Amino acid sequence: MNKDNFTMLCDFYELTMANGYFKNGFYKRTTYFDVFFRNVPDNGGFAIAAGLDQIIEYIKELHFSAEDIEFLRSKKIFDEEFLEYLKDFRFTGDIYAVPEGTPVFPHEPVLTVKAPAIEAQLIETYILLAINHQSLIATKANRIVRAANGRTVLEFGSRRAQGADGAVIGARAAYIGGCAGTACTLTDFKYGVPAGGTMAHSWVQMFDTEYDAFRTYCEIYPDNAVLLVDTYNTLKSGVPNAIKAFKEVLVPKGITNFGIRLDSGDISYLSKKARKMLDEAGLQCCKIVASNSLDEYLIRDLMMQEAKIDTFGVGERLITAKSAPVFGGVYKLAAVEDEQGNIIPKIKISENTAKITNPHYKKLYRFYDNESGKALADELCVYDETIDSTKPHTIFDPDAIWKTKTLTNYTARELHVTVFKNGELVYKQPSLYEIRIYCAEQLETLWDEVKRFENPHTYYVDLSKKLWDIKNALLEKSKDGKDLK
Repeated sequence: MNKDNFTMLCDFYELTMANGYFKNGFYKRTTYFDVFFRNVPDNGGFAIAAGLDQIIEYIKELHFSAEDIEFLRSKKIFDEEFLEYLKDFRFTGDIYAVPEGTPVFPHEPVLTVKAPAIEAQLIETYILLAINHQSLIATKANRIVRAANGRTVLEFGSRRAQGADGAVIGARAAYIGGCAGTACTLTDFKYGVPAGGTMAHSWVQMFDTEYDAFRTYCEIYPDNAVLLVDTYNTLKSGVPNAIKAFKEVLVPKGITNFGIRLDSGDISYLSKKARKMLDEAGLQCCKIVASNSLDEYLIRDLMMQEAKIDTFGVGERLITAKSAPVFGGVYKLAAVEDEQGNIIPKIKISENTAKITNPHYKKLYRFYDNESGKALADELCVYDETIDSTKPHTIFDPDAIWKTKTLTNYTARELHVTVFKNGELVYKQPSLYEIRIYCAEQLETLWDEVKRFENPHTYYVDLSKKLWDIKNALLEKSKDGKDLK
């Protein structure tokens, strides 16, 4: 796992604010920050939370080295007492989060930090970086996997990723989202995501003939032979030479696990023609892999055209989330504690109503229908509220409070888990495979209407009556120019 110290990977204003908090005594004040996003990428119905594992490793290694402090001293704007404070800096607060792989929706806290002001402020940048990147890729990967409708999807994007971490961590996120494996060897080494691959066009070009290239590969890798058939002419030479190599080298050994890969041209047409040629040669077992700038829309079209493809290798449009490359998660103050320990809700107000935050220290519940097992809605509550599933519960749309629904036969599940308590890791981290399985299970609780690519059904994130009243009171005070407390 990653043991690097990324403490200095923060926006510079986090440090200037921290210095200011130290000077005015705010560094002792407990604060509450929420991480949430406002819009689902690609106008989808949901996103998939990811990145918590990297945040855990980051928090565990959080400290300022002597070299870090000397660099800050060289900027000549930080008080010496503040720099002395940083020598023993550690995270001492609490972190609550939804587990990785959880489907999440706009405006609900994916993660909440309860910590002294300086600590909470300094970790903002890295937390957002981890959640924004991995949630983006996990969400995109799942869209592609769903488009493939049961066919295998592999992540092939390392060479087009935005930097080394984009490749390695991106492949991890893609695995959470449902990809079966990756081309990135380092992701397999670090995280156990199955890595695989066979040949490039250069392998074929190295040999005097295409057939020699195929035969040699089958001889060296008899149990993992997927031959790239479009270097010269897919149907006139590529597929016939692959058939010849398979029948001369592998079939006599009883090997049936082999395939061909199409990487250019009209994939739908070529796959159908290739399938017919393979079947007529008695190679019904031969799989067909397709690659070349695929995404969920192209894959969906290929499926509608009944293309004969068993596996999709998806590269640049997955690893960069090309169609919607920004997740847009934000980190906003929700509450502070006064000197007596009372929690004072805070709100960010904007003329853009979508940017008005939900105040206070909160819980997040998800309601499930007991008959279907499907998720019905989420509700944000004040931290001291509880929901009794044995009693009817009325929810309402916070943007149209006259729209109500009373739930009866339901189960309410609190989504947040405690990750850090008083600076100590208390969360048992699941394996990446367990996260992937959990994600698939949770996606099954969503209605198909929520999972549509176009115009998905709106999944409601409601506010409890108590939280709505607190938010409304703060908004009313803002109209009169009063202090919001």
